[in-house]
Formats: sequence, structure tokens, C-alpha cells
Amino acid sequence: MRKLGLACLLAALCLGGGLGEASAQADDFSGLAGPQFEEMSASITALAAHGGPQGDAALQALEDRHLFSGADGALFIHDGAVCQNARTGEAASCPEDLKPVRLNNRIRTVLAGAHALRELSSAEPDVRLKAAQALYARHDMTMLPALEQAMSTEKVPRVHEKLMQAHAATVLAQAPAEGTQATRLKAVGYLAEVGGLEARGLLANVAASAVEAPEVRHAAQRAVSRIDWHLRVWSVLQNAFYGLSYGSVLLLAATGLAITFGVMGVINMAHGEMMMIGAYVTWLVQQGIRMTVPALEPIAILIAIPVAFVVCGGIGVVIERSLIRFLYGRPLETLLATWGLSLVLQQVIRSVFGPTNIAVQTPAWLSGSLMVGGLDITLNRLAILVFAGLVLAGLMFVLRRTTLGLQMRAVTQNRRMAALMGIRTPKVDALAFGLGAGLAGLAGVAVSQIDNVSPNLGQSYIIDSFMVVVFGGVGNLWGTLAAAMALGMGGKVLEPTIGAVSAKIAILVLVIVYIQRHPRGMFPVRGRGIES
Repeated sequence: MRKLGLACLLAALCLGGGLGEASAQADDFSGLAGPQFEEMSASITALAAHGGPQGDAALQALEDRHLFSGADGALFIHDGAVCQNARTGEAASCPEDLKPVRLNNRIRTVLAGAHALRELSSAEPDVRLKAAQALYARHDMTMLPALEQAMSTEKVPRVHEKLMQAHAATVLAQAPAEGTQATRLKAVGYLAEVGGLEARGLLANVAASAVEAPEVRHAAQRAVSRIDWHLRVWSVLQNAFYGLSYGSVLLLAATGLAITFGVMGVINMAHGEMMMIGAYVTWLVQQGIRMTVPALEPIAILIAIPVAFVVCGGIGVVIERSLIRFLYGRPLETLLATWGLSLVLQQVIRSVFGPTNIAVQTPAWLSGSLMVGGLDITLNRLAILVFAGLVLAGLMFVLRRTTLGLQMRAVTQNRRMAALMGIRTPKVDALAFGLGAGLAGLAGVAVSQIDNVSPNLGQSYIIDSFMVVVFGGVGNLWGTLAAAMALGMGGKVLEPTIGAVSAKIAILVLVIVYIQRHPRGMFPVRGRGIES
């Protein structure tokens, strides 16, 4: 172990002059073929510190299983075609008695640390940051001299902060030694400020250690309690964000229901299948663009939006003209007919696309996430939030600033009076039903980015969508928005505490209790027809 420590100290001293500037010495290579793990670790660390290009090549060969040793301890890099001396890089004739240099998990761990050690002197801040993150995860005491040297020269704040985290984590990961109490207390305080699961794990070990100094142990216990509280807060916020994205999907689906139920009084049990068709249309558009115009594949999801709206809206108009218009005023028969239609549509999709899930690819610009404190904001869910807001704004513009919207609002408030004023209510009914189905198609486009696309997709959302419509107030878009977000966030926040099924039951009971006291929902629509 003393040899390993001296090698790491030498590596740290060489960091100030730049890694790889000195030529590799023979002693740096000798331990690679040795039988002792400590000797191999020392050689790997020394080569990473000042082995130069040939040292880097040897370490890469070791990682790729291309490093071999001869009977006399000579090292060769042999990739199956070319053989060269590992120390000099010159072409050589490989002896027949070559044996591969052993590579196991312990050696891979040392290699990972060696890569990080070499990258600490990179001119690129991002490379140094990655190296500091790797050392933070390793907690290797032999890297302390290198970390301290890098901390003393680092000028980029974010890299310096990560180096300090790695130093504190490395100090606390080791058993306490005499005279290190002040250093360990400082490390506890720093990791308490950092927070996170990694820091909590280290601090929990310190808090539970029987050989730790009482002051350090008590400080670690307080730090663990503080981190636990912060993690709970961030967990609630994370679930609330998931609830917002789920509520956005419910908003898109429920606005269509609010229009059809508000204008025509139709309970459309096939509304979920319009969502499902919208998701399949998204997949078809993506596949078609991939085969015909691959250059447009990154924006296939954007092209699918108007296509899904038109396809689902057209299907909605056909359904209203061929089925729904014969059942007005007969709510039970309408419910049964649309439920039967939903089963037919599901079976058609199974026959065409098969019963298994299909994958709608998320474009690269919607992949990844943004970290805000302890909140992981995924870009696809953030895009769904923005998309739902834009759709709601567009729908409000249609309802308030267009002739169709004026007629729909008139029919919603008093159908008979609207007909007497010359409004063709059958046409309004067909267009309203088509608009509602089109909005469900848009919901299908959104949900394809966060859920499995299958023939049963719509069944997962139809009940919640109806709850949103009733809870918010039939025909009121502001009520639909408030109810969708309340139910979406409420369910996701409750799920980690009481389970998914219990959360659904609790939300349903709360909605029923509220409806008992406020039968027309949170934002009831007022009109002569309704009031009478």
C-alpha cells in the first residue's frame, strides 16, 4: 500500500506540470504483469499520471484486453493483427508464451480512477467536471493528493465545487484516524450542504459508525435528517410535476368531452378510442416520414399534430352523422351505443396493428431533462405542458372569436332559442363532435410520448376524463383546466404514500363528496336553458 500511496503522490505532483509530459519509465509498467493487486494499481495510477502517450496506449490496451505479458515480464500490445512493445510502442515479434494481463472488477475500478486522474489536467472544463464526478463516486483515499492539487489550481467554480464534493466524500468514506476529527467535521458540513442520495449514504454510514468521534457522529445524524427533509420536499415537487404532465393529457382529452357533453349532452364512451387513434396516427406519420423523407424525421411529431386532429375530427363527424344524431334525447342508448363503438374500434386496431404495444420514438430534441435543484424536469413532459396550454388558448380563441364558437356557446346555453334564431343546430352538433374528437386525437399525440401505445390506451384515460368534466363543471373550459390539474397532481402526489389503487379510490371519493355539495361542479355554466 505504501508503494501505491507514493505513486499517487507522485501523480499529484505531476499534475501541476501537466499530465503526460514526462516519458514513461520502465518501473511504471513493471507492476502491470505482477501478481499483486497493489502493484498493478500503483502502475496504473503512475501511468495515468506521467506515462505519456505510450502509457495511455497501454492502459487502453489493458481495458480492451489487448495487453499481454511474456515469461520475462515484457509487455506487449497485441490486437490480433499487430504486435508492439508496450513500453516503447515499437513493432515487435510477440513470443508464443504470451499471457493476457488480468482484468477484473477491481482493476476496472482502478482504471476508471486512472482515467479520471488523467482528465483532471484537461484544458476542457467539461472533461475536468466529468473526472471530478467520477472521483466523487469512487471515494478512493489514494486520490486525495491529486484532488487537493487539482482543487488548488482549479479556476472554474462548478468544477471546483465538484472537486470539493469529491474530496469531502473521499475523506468520509475512509475509517477515522487520529487527528482527523476537524477535517471530517468540515467534510460532514460540506456534504450536508450538497445533499442528495449519494451524500446521504456516506453521512448515514458516519452517523452509524461506532468508532467515529461523538461530535462527528452527531453532526452526521443532523445532516442526514436535514437531507431527508429536503429529499421529501423534492420528491413531492417531482410527483407534482408528473401530475401536471398527466393533468395536461387529461385536459386535452377532457376538453373534447366538455364540448360534446356541454353542447349535445352526449356521453361518448368512445372518446378514449379517439385518443388511441391519435396515438396510432402519430406512429404512422413517424414511420411514413422515416421511409420517404428521413430528413424530416426529427419534426415528425410536429407533423403528426395536424394530421391526428384532422383524422380524428373527421372520424368524429362521421360518427355523429351516422350514429349519434339518431340517439339525441336518449342518454342510456347513446352511452351503450358509444360503448359498443369503442369495442369495435379497439378490435379494428388489434386486427390492423396487432395486440402488442408499439413504440413511438421521442425525437432527440425532446429527450433528456433539466435539473432544477432536486427536480428532474424531463423535456417531453415539459413539452406536453406547453402543448396543452397552446391547445387550450387556441380553443378559447375559436369559442370566443369565431362564428362557430359563438354558435356553439349559443347552443350550449339554450338549444331551442338558438334554433329559433336561425342557427343550424345539426351542423353545429356535427362540427362540435368533430372538434371534440380532434382534441382527443391531439391528446393521443401527447400521450404517445409518455405512455405505451396499444389498443387499450383510451381505457386508461376515459374515466378520469369524465371525472374532470363533471368535477370542473360541464362545458366550462376554466373548470376543465382546474379539475384536470387538481386530479392529475392529487393522484400523483398521493400514489407514493398510499399506493396507486388507493390514490385512485381516494380521489374518486373526494370528487363524489364534492359533487354531492356542488352538483354542477367548480365552475358551473349559467344560461337560460340550464337554469330552467
